[in-house]
Amino acid sequence: QVQLVESGGGLVQPGGSLRLSCAASGSSFSTLVMGWYRQTPGKERELVATITSGGSTSFADSVKGRFTISTNNAKNTLYLQMNGLKPEDTAVYYCSYTVRAGLKRYWGQGTQVTVSS
Repeated sequence: QVQLVESGGGLVQPGGSLRLSCAASGSSFSTLVMGWYRQTPGKERELVATITSGGSTSFADSVKGRFTISTNNAKNTLYLQMNGLKPEDTAVYYCSYTVRAGLKRYWGQGTQVTVSS
């Protein structure tokens, strides 16, 4: 079992920056891929960025060049650095870990990001 807790969301003006964190805890686990997703009311959850245990990253086209995903060495903290924020980035952001054991995916509770002047 893996528990994920996001933090770092808030209100920011257009063009500003935020750094989201996701702290993972639980019994020993081996992670395959970690990611950030976001969701707005009435829409499906969408992929923002992923990073594999080997360090390969991928990004949604809408955030390429503005967002960066990274982890600490222990891979128990996941980050999303968001620069050049736009109003359309407003959403609840969720982190996700997929572990090797059973390829099970875990989700955090989400953190609200609001980009507005």
